[in-house]
Amino acid sequence: MEASPNAFTIKRLCAAYGVGRTFVFAEIKAGRLETRKAGARKTLIRKVDADRWLDSLPKGKPAPALAGGEA
Repeated sequence: MEASPNAFTIKRLCAAYGVGRTFVFAEIKAGRLETRKAGARKTLIRKVDADRWLDSLPKGKPAPALAGGEA
């Protein structure tokens, strides 16, 4: 059984949360997603920060019901 990570690299965050690198870097640049640096090159995002970021995203709106009850 694999343990849940305490932090993600950019690549792992994208895979875990189903988002693209460009979107993640835009969120980091905007200050909405907090990062940590491990050395000069490695960027890490703590799981608690990733979850906080996810919770801060706007909620989706429910799809409108089709007229006549058709599915």
